Amino acid sequence: MPELPEVETTRRKIEPLLAGRTILSVTHDAPHRYRDTHLAHGRQVSGLSRRGKYLMLHLAAAEADGEEHDLIVHLGMTGGFRLEEGPHTRVTLTTDAGTLYFHDPRRFGKMAVVPRGVYTGMPTLLGMGPEPLSEDFQEEEFVRQAATAGAVKPWLLSQKPVSGVGNIYADESLWRARIHPAQTRLTPEEASRLYHAVREVMHEAVEAGGSSLGDGLGNYRQHDGEPGAFQTRHAVYGQTGKPCPRCGTPIQKIVLAQRGTHFCPHCQPRRTEDPA
Repeated sequence: MPELPEVETTRRKIEPLLAGRTILSVTHDAPHRYRDTHLAHGRQVSGLSRRGKYLMLHLAAAEADGEEHDLIVHLGMTGGFRLEEGPHTRVTLTTDAGTLYFHDPRRFGKMAVVPRGVYTGMPTLLGMGPEPLSEDFQEEEFVRQAATAGAVKPWLLSQKPVSGVGNIYADESLWRARIHPAQTRLTPEEASRLYHAVREVMHEAVEAGGSSLGDGLGNYRQHDGEPGAFQTRHAVYGQTGKPCPRCGTPIQKIVLAQRGTHFCPHCQPRRTEDPA
């Protein structure tokens, strides 16, 4: 599933194609999944941003209503933009300068056009924590929340302590911080290590263009078909049975909160006693 690094890479890649352009049409055959996209017609794209795993196209006010809007995109598990139409094209976005195609084999992606900043129908977006690479992501607050949190990986995936961390980058961050994915109530030292690990992993993954896994239809690709490169640096995610890069112990996989979870049992032992 595309996480923050993949969505940020998408934003950076397609922004030059869309910023300053006028949307002529957004066509599809699934209005329940791509809501109110007609409201984007005739509006200029004033810029693109990202919030967690959500991509946002900011739309200038139209003469008809004088109100700015956002076209919000969630890539789902397999969504992404392409320069060419294909068998899994679900949405065609045509501007005065060209066309982009939203490609989504498994059909979990979503779009919605809403008035600027009105996200009442999107509880995940409304309740999202700070961006991991922003100044809003403060170590002191993260450590405070971690002291009373339940199992740390599901806590990260909730998007509340920090935004944009999904299955891949939670596993990788926890490995770097030497914390078991099911550990609860982190000590200040553990939480501090995790805070810095999340920032490091996210920064490196964004610079590498995200992670592309396998060769299947759901494999993340950039808009021009190029893969990300961070998968070559995965220490634990998808590495079941392979030696830990740090100690050589075989990587294990468990299911935690219904998500496949990878860790090193030697480097990431579960602490049984509660912190003092």
